[in-house]
Amino acid sequence: MTRLLRFITVFILLANTTISHAQMLKDPTVWTVSAKKKSGHQYELIFHLEVTDKDWHVYAFNTSTPLDESLLPPSFTPAKSTRYRVSGKPFERGKRIDEEVDGIGTLHYYQKADYIVPITVDTNGEVKGKFKYQTCNHETCLSPKTLPFSVTINDPELPNAIAGAETAATTDSSRTAVSDSPKTTQSATPSEVASVDKKVETATPAEEKSLLWLFFAALGGGLLAVLTPCVYSMIPITVSFFTKRSKSRAEGIRNAIYYSLSIIIIFTLLGVIISATFGANALNNLSTNWIANLFFFAIFVIFGISFLGAFEITLPSSWTSKTDSKAGMSSFGGIFFMALTLVIVSFSCTGPIVGPLLVLTSKGGLVGPAIGMFGFSVGLALPFALFAIFPGMLNKMATGGGWMNQVKVTLGFIELMLAMKFLSNADLAQGWRLLDREIFIAIWIVLSIMLGVYLLGKLKLSHDDAPPKNLYGQEYVGLVRLFLAMTMFSFAVYLVPGMWGAPLNGMSQFIPPMGTQDFVLSAGGSGNNHSVGESAANSEVAPKKYVEEMRIYEPPVVKNLGLVTYFEYEEALEAAKKLKKPIMLDFTGINCVNCRKMEAQVWSKPEVAKILKEDFIVASLYCDYDKTELPKDKQYYSKILGSDVVTVGDRNEDLQASQFGANSQPFYFYIDENGNKLADEGYGYDPNVQKFINHLEKVKEKYKNNTK
Repeated sequence: MTRLLRFITVFILLANTTISHAQMLKDPTVWTVSAKKKSGHQYELIFHLEVTDKDWHVYAFNTSTPLDESLLPPSFTPAKSTRYRVSGKPFERGKRIDEEVDGIGTLHYYQKADYIVPITVDTNGEVKGKFKYQTCNHETCLSPKTLPFSVTINDPELPNAIAGAETAATTDSSRTAVSDSPKTTQSATPSEVASVDKKVETATPAEEKSLLWLFFAALGGGLLAVLTPCVYSMIPITVSFFTKRSKSRAEGIRNAIYYSLSIIIIFTLLGVIISATFGANALNNLSTNWIANLFFFAIFVIFGISFLGAFEITLPSSWTSKTDSKAGMSSFGGIFFMALTLVIVSFSCTGPIVGPLLVLTSKGGLVGPAIGMFGFSVGLALPFALFAIFPGMLNKMATGGGWMNQVKVTLGFIELMLAMKFLSNADLAQGWRLLDREIFIAIWIVLSIMLGVYLLGKLKLSHDDAPPKNLYGQEYVGLVRLFLAMTMFSFAVYLVPGMWGAPLNGMSQFIPPMGTQDFVLSAGGSGNNHSVGESAANSEVAPKKYVEEMRIYEPPVVKNLGLVTYFEYEEALEAAKKLKKPIMLDFTGINCVNCRKMEAQVWSKPEVAKILKEDFIVASLYCDYDKTELPKDKQYYSKILGSDVVTVGDRNEDLQASQFGANSQPFYFYIDENGNKLADEGYGYDPNVQKFINHLEKVKEKYKNNTK
């Protein structure tokens, strides 16, 4: 047991060391809001700041040199109320850092400070409002954030005391993650109203949701791997080995749990090593690189053909022999090598699932591979522990046979469908036009129909068992296979309208963009009838830069509804000056799944498309478009990216990171014709149509007020 604890401790330390590296441009500030009584009705709202990264800071209220519009000190605005009022000028306390900046003067900032707002409180209750701040380092500033706060004041000396209530300070926002600190209660006659602190960090709900989704998707992959012949057949053998050779039932359960933990450690360690080796950005760049996508395409095709029965993929037998020789039940180390043996032996079945999973986890940033492999291993290891704890369940396990082969063949068809996605990614990145939208859809239709036919038993492969027969000697199809076949046929029918240009919003994130469709029925024939340049023919300024290169990436809202999109930042600014409209900067990617979802599920809604067409200049800036190089005199070195800006995609990526403090797509920022921000924060992936409309309306209103 001691060895196990040591091993797990070392593993956890290694994992934490790897995944604790901050991702680029993460806001390192932690804010705590509280209320302190001075005397009588006089209180202080205290906004306590701590910056967890020494390279970042927040500016002071007063500086020797006035700050320009891009460098903002924090501001605190309690909401108007008849119960309280601001009674003095905000001030600050803390160790101020002074810095001479060439060409600017002396700037003052804090890494730990209290920003204080004096207020007069007439009656008990909540003091609400908002505060705004900006976090900067010596090279860039993140986008300003505006967060709400509320502090409940419960003072027996004031009217309307709340019996038994706690005084609490909260900062709550749809853009922040809030964690509770230990709660404290107040005495009956406090001289100071202490608050329940809550820390504000910068992990967004979208990121948390994405990682949670990644974990459960990986968990499902692990459970699916259990059904493959390589793993399923090992369950009764392994569990029986533990239960029969152990001195007691408790020892057998313990050893089986060790075995399951070893599987989890092996796969999670694999994810940690991948994260440490490649890093978040390298993994993301790898997943969008055309050469890497061609490699993934080849791997998926090989795995798919293998699952269809052409050949068996195995690791060298010497690996199995070496790990098997070290296996045993005398120690945790021996059981660990037993688990490692299972991992190696089952590779031919788990490899085709782990491979796609590793590609998927590249979208989860630095921690993605670790979380993905952890979820997969939990699903794979769970049956071994459960059957050891409840050995009677072994008698109810379905016997192996033809159904496991059907699982492999089904996975083979799915692998081939996924392979087309990677080939499409490479095709789009290089502009080969080998796998246009209708060709891609046609291949998926054929594979879906073939899988449905196979599940009905009408398509036989060489390694299939004889189909089961009923009491009358007739072949029959089980209900599970029947419903799966119905699902595949329905999916094929759903895809058919896409051959003539139907948007297929439910699958828009997987299929190529509408710009690659040669024939769009709704457009009256040729898909080019609603190209960017022509759809802007009646506008004062038609987009010209990179139009021909970007045409194939047009979303359905451009092809079918005539939305005009620009592809260069400066050209969009010029158009905005002439058309007197605000600009929506759409930082997107060629192979960005969530970008396609937003375009199909939000942009294409008539009410959204109307606003975008009539009230905005839309600039789609592709951050992964590296096919076109910038002129030599326009190339430069980006400090924030740590690399040379050579291509159009490099420049868009640098623009997003340096001026708008973000590096993920999709992300929408709103500016006027002079480049001034019209929203405190950008708008990330959120397919809530009404929320997006409300956001656009707020931007329109601010633009209108600014131009009066």
